[in-house]
Amino acid sequence: MSTAEVAAGLWRRCRLQGKVAIITGGSAGIGEATSRLFANHGAKIIIVDIEDDAGKKVADSLSPWATYLYCDVSKEQDVSAAVDMAMEKHGKLDIMYNNAGTVDNQKLSVDYDMQEFERVMNVNVKGVMHGIKHAARVVIPKGKGSIISTASIAGMVGGATPYSYNA
Repeated sequence: MSTAEVAAGLWRRCRLQGKVAIITGGSAGIGEATSRLFANHGAKIIIVDIEDDAGKKVADSLSPWATYLYCDVSKEQDVSAAVDMAMEKHGKLDIMYNNAGTVDNQKLSVDYDMQEFERVMNVNVKGVMHGIKHAARVVIPKGKGSIISTASIAGMVGGATPYSYNA
């Protein structure tokens, strides 16, 4: 491998060096993998989730690059507090990754529990909007940054997953 190839590889590994990212749902699955990838690329990460034990475990394994914060994305004040924490701790926010999501296990019927539907919508839809809104308040004034939101093909393929998740 040439010196140029080695240098290019190091640059790629560090392309998030110095960036600050919030990753919702960052303690498991896609969120955990993203947390690890971002840390590997040099980002400082705030893992936000409702799973305290898992979130702390992931953050501890990525120390000193990661911090864990309890955050229920369905509650706007929790998401606002996460953005505030990024600003207080790191002085900026470069990346907001809206990844938290949930499903239900109900079958569609006349007895479908609409409160369960609202819970899924509050996390999967309102939670994303809370992330966009509160990241935008710090990203727009500085004129740069990324707001990323996970989506699922399930929204295009009815019946493959629980109906509230499809919606």
